[in-house]
Amino acid sequence: MYVYQDYDQRLLEERVAQYRDQTRRYLAGQLSEDEFLVLRLQNGLYIQRYAPMLRISVPYGLLSSEQVRTLAKVVREYDKGFCHVSTRQNIQLNWPEVQDVPDILAELASVQMHAIQTSGNCIRNITTDEYAGVNPKEIEDPRPWCEIIRQWATFNPEFAYLPRKFKIAVNAVPDADPALIGVHDIGVKVIHNDAGETGFQVWAGGGLGRTPMTGQVIGEFVPWQHLLAYLEAILRVYNKYGNRDNKFKARIKILVKALGAEKYRELTEAEFAELKDGPMTLTEEEVARIQGCFTEPAYRDDVDSGVLDKALQENRAFNRWYHTNTRAHKRDGYRSVTLTLKKTGRIPGDVSDEQLEAIADLADRYSFGELRNTHQQNMVLSDVATDDLFELWEKLDALGMATPNLGLLTDIVACPGGDLCALANAKSVPVAEGIQRRFDDMDYVHDLGPLDINISGCMNACGHHHIGHIGILGVDKKGKEFYQITLGGRGDKLSRIGEKMGPSFESYEVTDVIEKIINVYVDKRLENEPFIDTYERIGMEPFKEHVYG
Repeated sequence: MYVYQDYDQRLLEERVAQYRDQTRRYLAGQLSEDEFLVLRLQNGLYIQRYAPMLRISVPYGLLSSEQVRTLAKVVREYDKGFCHVSTRQNIQLNWPEVQDVPDILAELASVQMHAIQTSGNCIRNITTDEYAGVNPKEIEDPRPWCEIIRQWATFNPEFAYLPRKFKIAVNAVPDADPALIGVHDIGVKVIHNDAGETGFQVWAGGGLGRTPMTGQVIGEFVPWQHLLAYLEAILRVYNKYGNRDNKFKARIKILVKALGAEKYRELTEAEFAELKDGPMTLTEEEVARIQGCFTEPAYRDDVDSGVLDKALQENRAFNRWYHTNTRAHKRDGYRSVTLTLKKTGRIPGDVSDEQLEAIADLADRYSFGELRNTHQQNMVLSDVATDDLFELWEKLDALGMATPNLGLLTDIVACPGGDLCALANAKSVPVAEGIQRRFDDMDYVHDLGPLDINISGCMNACGHHHIGHIGILGVDKKGKEFYQITLGGRGDKLSRIGEKMGPSFESYEVTDVIEKIINVYVDKRLENEPFIDTYERIGMEPFKEHVYG
């Protein structure tokens, strides 16, 4: 992973000292609430329903075991003993005290972590596929390109006060979209031309929230040398023409739709012509320097395949977990393992200090001291030898992190909702738990096959409900919590926005509605047909008729 140079670390420590003084002045009454608002947001601090929330940046989801241990220490000493993995691969603390945040940031800085640009109208965390670098389907490792973009975007003065927040994702898997580039402000797809040269297909104008849209292709093939210049050109157009008067119409997706993709491309190309071959042009030396930070670990050549085969034959529970929660690896003899944070009765995406400590130990023992956060609020040990899998599974099971439901109905993605968030119209967590408890038969859940349920407590869509096969959105009706259902969203091969099913439901009805939807699927599906394929084949009407009939 990228290791900070002296100037990186110095910049981080200076930022902590600066914010410490700003907090001191605020607490002493020398800064007003409005003056401090801007400053705290620049350091990732929100004020939520009951307490502040601190969002910690995890670039492209990658963490070292040392960083995870520091997170464990922070949540134990400054929070309530747990933290939350967000749908953009970050970490969130839900109960820090305002006066403690400078100390928290200092602890994080000691292990090259921070909360810079995790809020505010700036370029946020750069994200990618959680299996990046080990995914056998990718054409090359996208993480170096993420890091190059991160360094360009961090403290970039031209984009410190954009019309609205801005999100960039990078994908290197052909014919799939595991990084969800289709619903980001800018999506960058790594591609190769006929000559085998690396370039990028660049999308713009995707996003969820109040007006969900999928992005449009702006750059068909941008040579790698000009990646940053092209991204800057897109952002300059947005900075010039984006709506600054109405925050609900300020995202780049609104501008791309208003201008049309062709006009936006024309404006971008005009800006790009001025920037091309300038100071932002990437060199082979600089790209090689960054790529050198993402070297292969010391994989073993003596992995004993017989150990795995024996365990799969002898232990049914392990066999199920292996086929559900592990993924193919580019290296023979290795698998990527997902630690599910979706055990029934726990808040989806939450992880305790004790679990973090244990995960760090497991990363050191089984995965070369690294792990990743996922868009689905889980965690991944990316490089596990297959003859270690059974032993790892036993330890994960003892930690409550071996639930074999990855990508299945109970692997629910949910924002914290009204239990914590000041913006939420309704609670998300009780709805998720109600569905998990209703579908507690793991044999049945496995028989249903792949099925994404995503829940958001408001239109900000932090739970990505628009791209769930089944999406659940909390809405307010005269002070009461209601839930709107969408069907047919997806975020795998190509991101697509789901379709509203009809009038919303009260909270006590939601679990019954989900069961009715599942019953239609079971009745109508072809042999081994996943839910989303059944929906695309039969459409909305059979579901609507059964639910509202």
